[in-house]
Amino acid sequence: MKKNLVKIIVTLIVLAVAIQLVPYGKDHNNPAVVAEPNWDSPETKALYDTACADCHSNDTIWPWYSNIAPVSWLVQHDVEEGREHLNTSLWGQQEIETDKISEVILEGEMPMRVYLITHPEAKLTQVEKDALAQGLLATFSR
Repeated sequence: MKKNLVKIIVTLIVLAVAIQLVPYGKDHNNPAVVAEPNWDSPETKALYDTACADCHSNDTIWPWYSNIAPVSWLVQHDVEEGREHLNTSLWGQQEIETDKISEVILEGEMPMRVYLITHPEAKLTQVEKDALAQGLLATFSR
């Protein structure tokens, strides 16, 4: 029994080291910012930067754990998916569903719960959610 436990532990350690060699999620060079929206107010921009920009812009701040697989794979996936849906660093190059953005903010779907675990500052009060949703509507409808 003890030999099996040692084999399992050694195997897990070898796998943990080996998956660090998988390149997905290792390139944390943010693409260039092409253009940004003309924000309706500094408050909207500040709320957006706090709660949204890591996944929805090219100004992602990559935390230390984004270098450790398999977490790095999840972080990279979330950023890629977020940028695909909305990337304010590519302003004018994406079609934006403004109503949908407000809806996911007001319903608490964004920021994602998994993001809030390590970014508690991104947890918005209802007043902040309302202000962000209104500010984004104003910004994106310009």
